Amino acid sequence: MKIDWAALGTVAGVSLVVTVALVGMFTLGISALSAATAAGRNGTSRLPARLGAYAAFAACTAGVGFGIYLIAS
Repeated sequence: MKIDWAALGTVAGVSLVVTVALVGMFTLGISALSAATAAGRNGTSRLPARLGAYAAFAACTAGVGFGIYLIAS
């Protein structure tokens, strides 16, 4: 059995980058929801922060869905 170390390194590197990106997007979503809550307390509009949070969560969902699609196909 021969292991293709270059391919293994590529997969590990891509996995690391995608994981950090998804966690970062989720963190941005949580931060935006927190900003929306703070904006509600200050009496300013919460809509932009909520839209940003929903967009970040949608990007996370799309990334996870694409990953599941790649695994299943």
